[in-house]
Amino acid sequence: MKKQSKMKNKKTMTGAFGKLLPVMIKAAPFLFLVNILLGFFHGISFGVETMMQQHFFDSAVDAARGKTGISQAFLALAFLGIANVACQVLNGAANFLPGVVDGKAGAHLSMAIQKKIARLDPAVFEDTEKLDDINKAEQGKNSAFWYVYNVLAILTFYIPYFVFMGWYLFSLKPILASAIVIIFLPTALAQLLRVKVFSHLEDASAPVRREYEYYETCMAGREYFKETRILGSFSYFKKLYQESLISLQKLKFKATMRSNLFELAMRTVTVGGYCTILWMLYDALMKQEVTVGAFAAVFNSIGMLYNVMEEVICRHIGEMAANAGSIRNYLNFLAMEERIGQRQDAPDWGDIVLENVSFSYPAGKKEDGTTEPVKYAVKNVSLTLHKGETLAVVGENGSGKSTLIRLMAGLYLPGEGTVKKNGIDTRELAMAALTGKTSAVFQKFQRYQMTLAENIVIGDPGEDWGKNHLDSVCAMAGTDPDAFPKGYDTMLSREFDGIDLSGGQWQRVAIARGFFRSHDLIILDEPTAAIDPYEETRIYNRFAEIARDKSAVIVTHRLGSVRLADRILVMKDGEAVQLGTHEELLTQEGEYKRLYEAQEQWYKS
Repeated sequence: MKKQSKMKNKKTMTGAFGKLLPVMIKAAPFLFLVNILLGFFHGISFGVETMMQQHFFDSAVDAARGKTGISQAFLALAFLGIANVACQVLNGAANFLPGVVDGKAGAHLSMAIQKKIARLDPAVFEDTEKLDDINKAEQGKNSAFWYVYNVLAILTFYIPYFVFMGWYLFSLKPILASAIVIIFLPTALAQLLRVKVFSHLEDASAPVRREYEYYETCMAGREYFKETRILGSFSYFKKLYQESLISLQKLKFKATMRSNLFELAMRTVTVGGYCTILWMLYDALMKQEVTVGAFAAVFNSIGMLYNVMEEVICRHIGEMAANAGSIRNYLNFLAMEERIGQRQDAPDWGDIVLENVSFSYPAGKKEDGTTEPVKYAVKNVSLTLHKGETLAVVGENGSGKSTLIRLMAGLYLPGEGTVKKNGIDTRELAMAALTGKTSAVFQKFQRYQMTLAENIVIGDPGEDWGKNHLDSVCAMAGTDPDAFPKGYDTMLSREFDGIDLSGGQWQRVAIARGFFRSHDLIILDEPTAAIDPYEETRIYNRFAEIARDKSAVIVTHRLGSVRLADRILVMKDGEAVQLGTHEELLTQEGEYKRLYEAQEQWYKS
């Protein structure tokens, strides 16, 4: 298995350039063409400059010996000056252009990640390994452009330069062409090791990086800092943050030391080769196998050749080696299996039928590295939600209520059994078809940093909504827009010069958002936790009004308002243990009666 994995990773990196290049070209096609042409002429210009140096030195020597006129030396100097100016202009342009393209290409790569996330199965976000993959992809995205740029630089600048210089040195004396090989091989071996070392580093560091980013949010995040300060837990999170950061630095230090020590050894070999080449050049001059001009030009160019070789190996290939793991992760993430149903059309709304449905979240890892036993969040549930019916799902925390309604809505696909909407298996339906006629308000709702109106209409942003409709849903949710400083135009964020709301106010806004969206199925997943039982009852009564002739599901652990439901499903330990009306369930000895009697004093009146 490990051997297959390594082969797969090599294949991924081999095809990385071919997969990423079209994205870069699409981002800025003209600039990419200019960059390729610049690279080629830039590389050739260095070789031409070396030849112009030889021509000038030979002309100067001949003029000093009286073999030619001084005008020939001045003409050679002029050509050398033109070649040098051309080199510098091309060098400046070649260094400036990539920074311009980087911004455009980065936007395309970021959009590719977001589109990919939108096509993933929502259950992926319950898997810590998949969350690590997303984190790795974000890191890889930042390196992807420079990976393509470095490959293009090697193909269009460095290879033409080395080919030209190899031909030039060979034409002077064949043995001198070995300079390129002697300089190249040791440094290349060092970078091959870097590829392996830093690929392992990226895999090991991703979960640690997610940890310290989370602890950082706990210390300074806007949603956390109040509770962190009042509980005096800042120092605790700081300690965890420092520990994870130190762990990450240790991983990086170990990888860097191993790579640099090997690179030092290879550079020592390269320096030895460099000295050997200089001796061969000197020997050729003494034997009059090369001219004085050729000696001077090659003597200068050997230093340049060494610097360019070191640049391409240590800088460009070195960067590619260090980032190989993160780029591989980016490509692996884009290749991750998507949830794409065959049917894109939303079915006419009908019954939702669950047949022997079971679902389990991804298993965690024990300390010894083995996988924990599978634990079902929902186990062997069969149920039919009839069109136009209101169903209440009740049970203690951890009984599987929220997981069940996510299966009913089609967000999750069952591990066993089937969920059918109007006779169509949810596995066959695309996400847009599943959610197009569904609205929901979850307990962990979002607090969008936008205006009050935008927070409500975000579910149907393209719809032509009017103030009367907004007023209606706000009244149902218990939200009074006139109580806000600028009414519907009030910004709900202090970070954008607006206001902040209490937890209960935010819940009412979230409920209004759910009511606003056009739907045939609406789900309320414990959205009233921060609202008192009396206000909750009022909201649920309004909810019953808008749910007429539509399918509705209420998930709650409070039983004061479930009487409005046509039927009540009782969950316990992931299983459906009771189903019936409020009156029917109270006449039975079971979980519902136990829960009801435990809460009776809250709503008896």
